[in-house]
Amino acid sequence: MAKSKKSPFSISEKSFDFLKNYMNNPSPVGFETSGQKMWLNYIKDYVDTTFTDPYGTAVGVINPEKKFKIVIEAHADEISWFVNYITSDGLIYLKRNGGVDHQIAPSHRVIIHGKKGHVKAVFGWPAIHTRHGNGDNKEQQPKVENLFLDCGARNKKEAEDLGIHIGAVVTYSEGFDEIAYGNLIGRAFDNRIGGFMIAEVARLLKENKKTIPYSLYVVNAVQEEIGLRGAEMIARRIKPDIAIITDVTHDTNTPMINKNVQGDCSCGKGPALTYGPAVHNKLLGVIENVATKNKIPVQFQAVSRSTGTDTDSFAYANDGCPSALISIPLRYMHTTVEMIHRDDIENTIRLIYESVLALSPKTNLSYF
Repeated sequence: MAKSKKSPFSISEKSFDFLKNYMNNPSPVGFETSGQKMWLNYIKDYVDTTFTDPYGTAVGVINPEKKFKIVIEAHADEISWFVNYITSDGLIYLKRNGGVDHQIAPSHRVIIHGKKGHVKAVFGWPAIHTRHGNGDNKEQQPKVENLFLDCGARNKKEAEDLGIHIGAVVTYSEGFDEIAYGNLIGRAFDNRIGGFMIAEVARLLKENKKTIPYSLYVVNAVQEEIGLRGAEMIARRIKPDIAIITDVTHDTNTPMINKNVQGDCSCGKGPALTYGPAVHNKLLGVIENVATKNKIPVQFQAVSRSTGTDTDSFAYANDGCPSALISIPLRYMHTTVEMIHRDDIENTIRLIYESVLALSPKTNLSYF
């Protein structure tokens, strides 16, 4: 494991081992259970109680008896595919499950989660020598309708004998790895890194024997990738007074990204704080002050309407919930090589942790 400068917020060996296993475990939209079980098993020693909702959102609670409720939240699901059609030749066509990027699919290895267990398959794609056979010189581009899986079956019965069925979910095989200069890559840092970070906040509160004067709900929500649905359900159930959401945001310092449109954000320069209508200005101000006081580097971004994250569901839940978004910069979102920086993980954990300690039922968030 690559070493970084030690601080109270450095990721421990135990935590890092959990992160690797958690990242490598598939948790597709609507099928998050195995990942949620891992997460609950990790967090249970750091909270007073846990519970789940009917669709699989997992929650750990500190001080459940307190009336004032603060949520720190991430989402557990990853983008994936559904089996949609099996041809007579045993090839498999798909539908999206979340915002999966069809252009990156050709030649990737996948796992089909069938009725008899995992089935290995690949996204087939014609060799470059053969792709002009239709009489023109225009090369076909990957689209959902022309992408297919090859699992080795040569007819429909052979595919079905493996347990493959319509509606079976499909995830990419690529997992966690480390590359140079503190960078980590993985298939689903969006947003299992968030689940890891909020669990680490709970761990630090427990290990540092910190007391907080309210109920803290550590929420790992399902089904964000198809419309923030898990957050919508759990926000109505918990009815929090304050919510801090963590998700990923775009590192805009790679080719083909227009900073005039997307803003300026870089991996390794700290978590990003968002300005936008759903973000409560006074809560954001508290978090900014925490960052300044504790010398935590932060970046800033703006959204014109919605944040596109679970922040929106919490902000507009019930009678309105003051909410803020703390994002970790990420390169290559919705690919199999999403990239984040280790320093950003530690600084995001620290910012959420210090913000949790700075807040109380007496924190004045009124605009008037």
